[in-house]
Amino acid sequence: MTTEVQTAGGGHARYTYRVRVSSSARAALEVEWDRCRWVWNECVAKSKALYAHNKATGEKETCGPVQLAAMLTEARARTAWLREGACVPQQQLIRDFGKSRAKALKDIKARLPMRQRAGMPKYKKKRDALPTLEYTRRGFRLKDGRLHLAGGIAVTVVWSRELPKTPSSVRAYRDSIGHWYASFVVATNTETLAETGAVIGIDWGVKETATTTSDAHDLPHPQHGKNAAQRLAHYQRMMARRKPKRGLPLLGRGPCGHRPVAAGQCGRADALEPSRSGSFLLGMLPVFRRSGPTAALTSCAAGPFAFWLTNFPGAWPAARGQARG
Repeated sequence: MTTEVQTAGGGHARYTYRVRVSSSARAALEVEWDRCRWVWNECVAKSKALYAHNKATGEKETCGPVQLAAMLTEARARTAWLREGACVPQQQLIRDFGKSRAKALKDIKARLPMRQRAGMPKYKKKRDALPTLEYTRRGFRLKDGRLHLAGGIAVTVVWSRELPKTPSSVRAYRDSIGHWYASFVVATNTETLAETGAVIGIDWGVKETATTTSDAHDLPHPQHGKNAAQRLAHYQRMMARRKPKRGLPLLGRGPCGHRPVAAGQCGRADALEPSRSGSFLLGMLPVFRRSGPTAALTSCAAGPFAFWLTNFPGAWPAARGQARG
């Protein structure tokens, strides 16, 4: 995957490749990310403490990348666990933190709406934040098709295409499903194309996706909803033409098209007559077969109620009045 990034002095392209990591390399990358995440959280804590201090005293102290880099040097000097990791990704993380904080302060100063503000940097939790490590030229090298990172970490890159030039930086990160990738930044030459004088106008609409001044570039509507409705009607006609299997009685169909309706099976007054009880039980066998004993028992319970409601309609309002009283 290639992403073009335009800059003032030229252009940069980002080439992303899948990488194969061993169990030892994966463990080393995760430990390296734990150190970087600790550095980020320390920067967030320092920013919050400085804001509270300035608010209480009225001073205007800052915590830019220079002050945070000095704090990192002191922390690495007194913490062996932090000193065991490479300093390049930790310094790049402080640089990214400074950019994020500067963007948030700029949005606050510009009085942008809350929905448009970037927001101040927040703590990175272990279970939520995905590992992202960035290395500059002095923190990685390519040798025999493998990527060697600072700290003795070596991973195999799946080269889907060759890099046009020597990369200036690389970002190793993991996605949400556990795959690792390496994204290289390569400087490119910006080439300005000659003007042809050709002009095209595009009108985005609802009935037609795009209508242009050139008939060859019009984009008609794909009609996904119409096609889906036609397929649905086709399958409904197929279900309507289905016939019951041989040997099974034709039962009333329910809302789903194949389940029997309880009142439809036992709602006849003659269904409870002793002379026809055998035919009634035979008629309930398909209910047991298709819907199980629960639906069959429900059908049997609905039979007496339907019989009472059909033969004694005047007793229904009286029963309701007694229940309310």
